[in-house]
Amino acid sequence: MGNQDTTPVADKKVTASAKAPQVMQVETNDFVDLVPETRQRAHSMEGFDDCYSDIVDYIIRCTHKIWDERDVGLIYTHYTHNCVLYGTMGTMYNREDVVRDTIQRLVSLPERRGLATSVIWNGDDKNGFYTSHLVTGTGRYTQNGHFGKANGRPFVSRTVADCMILRNKIYREWVVSDQMAIILQLGIDPHGYAEKIAASKLSQGLKSLDIGENGLMLGQYPVAEGVDTSIANNDLERKTLEMLHAIYNRKMFGEIRRNYAPTCMYHGPLMKELYGINAVTHQIIGLVGALPDAVYSPQHICSVPDIEGGTKVAVRWVMEGHHLGFGGLESFGDPTGKRVQVMGMSHFHFKDGKIVDEWTVYDELSMLVQIKLAQLADKPSAEEALA
Repeated sequence: MGNQDTTPVADKKVTASAKAPQVMQVETNDFVDLVPETRQRAHSMEGFDDCYSDIVDYIIRCTHKIWDERDVGLIYTHYTHNCVLYGTMGTMYNREDVVRDTIQRLVSLPERRGLATSVIWNGDDKNGFYTSHLVTGTGRYTQNGHFGKANGRPFVSRTVADCMILRNKIYREWVVSDQMAIILQLGIDPHGYAEKIAASKLSQGLKSLDIGENGLMLGQYPVAEGVDTSIANNDLERKTLEMLHAIYNRKMFGEIRRNYAPTCMYHGPLMKELYGINAVTHQIIGLVGALPDAVYSPQHICSVPDIEGGTKVAVRWVMEGHHLGFGGLESFGDPTGKRVQVMGMSHFHFKDGKIVDEWTVYDELSMLVQIKLAQLADKPSAEEALA
């Protein structure tokens, strides 16, 4: 950050009558207001670098420094040596792999800038913070890299990164980046690109990208009406989990009408911008239709009051099922029967008990790679049968 005041935040004097500032929110602030230079701490931030005044400042400022200012070496002071990063194409288990992966992405997209869109969080500096950081990335493809030959085309995509943080270091991270949105805007054939990735994974001995399967039902019993809400921290979070279970597992799509405002907006994969309950319903049925036996499993939930009114709720979730039907995932084509895992992140904005905005990110490219990988893994057995 240019011309920064190097005086530690903790050492800056505050008058006795001054009140501690509230934790920052992204939605109504310009970037320079999100990374202040002289702000009193809103969190105690024990063990964190002096420049961070609260956890929102931390996640936005360090992300900007690493990705936009290219201070990749800050990963060594902001990630533990044995950090685990769960991505839609695989998992990294150490800091060095995170450093290498970051550099490779900067090589391919040197003009990319990540614009902080929202941060939903919970926790404290004693037990650790959890942040869910929604970013809108923009740029052009101007350097040959993992997408192939550069063509200068622009792109816009969304990413959500969920981080577990203690004493200045991220020790667990989940990243969902809409890579399919990028390659479609760059004019790249998704099937050819997915097959290339699948072939590389197969050559490494991998036959799937999944981490385990959940069962939708036991024997002939129907889906449970109730849902485990033990990860919820308050009534709104419990209500959100119950709603998602009803919609995705019990297929009660009428819950969308009962829980979304008539003027709701849906900001989804492939940079979709949808308006109204009917459009949101069609989008959700499209996902479920492609994976009709999938089970929807929330992994984490947190919420914060929103400066624009109401409350924002962040949910990290996994869907696991098989490509058994036609749906809104148009790149899949005819049903293949292959098993697919979807890791997704959703931010919901509730006002007066209704959802007025939803931001959901999952990567259709990751799902297509899983299908291609399963098909490639089938080839040797098919060839042996015909021999």
